[in-house]
Amino acid sequence: MADNQTKAVLEDLPPSSKFIYKTLEDSGPMTLKGLTEETMLSSRTARYGLDQLDEAGLIDSSPALHDGRQTCYKLATGSCGDQSDAGSTVIVSPEWVEERLLEFEQDDPGLRLVEADDEYDPGHIPGAVQVDVLGDLVDVNGCGIADKRCFEEYVGARGISKESTVVIYSTHHNQYAAYLYWLFKYYRHTDVRLLDGGKQRWEALGYPTTTDRPEVTPQEYSAHAPDERIRAYRTDIEAALAQDVTIVDVRSSPEYHGDLTQPPNKDLPEARTAGHIPGTIHITWSEVIDENGEFKDQSELEQLFRSHDSSPETETIVYCHVGERSSIVWFVLSELLEYQTVSNYDGSWIEWGNLINAPVESDVEET
Repeated sequence: MADNQTKAVLEDLPPSSKFIYKTLEDSGPMTLKGLTEETMLSSRTARYGLDQLDEAGLIDSSPALHDGRQTCYKLATGSCGDQSDAGSTVIVSPEWVEERLLEFEQDDPGLRLVEADDEYDPGHIPGAVQVDVLGDLVDVNGCGIADKRCFEEYVGARGISKESTVVIYSTHHNQYAAYLYWLFKYYRHTDVRLLDGGKQRWEALGYPTTTDRPEVTPQEYSAHAPDERIRAYRTDIEAALAQDVTIVDVRSSPEYHGDLTQPPNKDLPEARTAGHIPGTIHITWSEVIDENGEFKDQSELEQLFRSHDSSPETETIVYCHVGERSSIVWFVLSELLEYQTVSNYDGSWIEWGNLINAPVESDVEET
C-alpha cells in the first residue's frame, strides 16, 4: 500500500499513471507489453504514464529476465531481480523448476506446476497437477475452447487461483503447454509461464519424475472477461483475406501442400479437404524449437520470420489443425518477439477445411 508521501505525489499525476501504479502494486513487476495487456491502455498512453511515474521517482526499471530487449517496470520499493516475482518472465528453465521442487510439492496455491497433456500417469514432475487440454478444455473434434465457467471450475479444482504463478509444461515439444498458456492468457491470468523444453528437456537432464498425484486444495477461480484480441475466428480469417493481414500456417509440409487432411502420426480428426488458406506464409511450428526442445534464441527467431516477410507491425494470425501447434508460434511472436497484434485461430484447419465453399489452395493436382 502506498504511504502518505507517495499518495500525495500520485495525486498530481495523470489517471494513466495512477492506473499503472495500482497495477504494478497489485500484480508485481511487468513489461510494457504486460502492462498494456493488463490495463488495456494503448502503448502510447502506457508509455506516457510510465514516464510520469519515472519522473516522480515512483518506479524503477531494468532489463526483463526472459528477454534483455524488454524493460521490466516495478515500484521503487519493489524488486525485479527475483524470478519468482509476478510478471517478470514468461519462460523458466528446468534448473529453475528443480530448485523449487519442494515448493511445488506443497499444497500452496501461490505456485502451481501443470502438465498439459494425456501422458501424465506414466511419470510427471513431482508436484505437477494434470490438465488434459484436448481431452477436457476443448469442444468436440478439437474445435472450440472451454467457456469461462468451465475454465474456472476446471482449473480451480486443480488448486489454481487467479493469484497463482502457473508454470506449464508438456510432452511433444511443449505444444499442449503453449496451448494452455494461450488459454490462460485468453482469460487474462496474470502470471503464467512455460518450462522451456518441457518434459523432454527435463528428462534429458536426468531430473526426477513420479507417478504420485499430489493432493491439492480446490480453489475458487474467478476469470476475467476473455481477451478477444489474441483469438481469431473464421470471420477474422475471411476478413483477413482482403486486408493487409499476415496469416501463418504452421502445419507440416504434407498438410500445407495438400497431401494430408490430418497431422501425421496424430490421433486427430480428418478435415474434409486438404490444402491451406490462400495467401498464407508457411513456417513449420518445429522451426522455432532447437534440438533440445527449447526455443531458439531471439536472433534466430527474428531471422526466421523476417525471411518470410513477417513484420511485427503487421497484424498476424496463426493456425494449424486444432490450434495447439500454432499456439507455440503465437507464443514466440506475441511473448518473445513482441509482435504488436497476433492471434491464434483455434478453429484452425479442422474448421476451415470442413467449410463448404471456403477458399483453399493446394499443390496436389486433381485427378
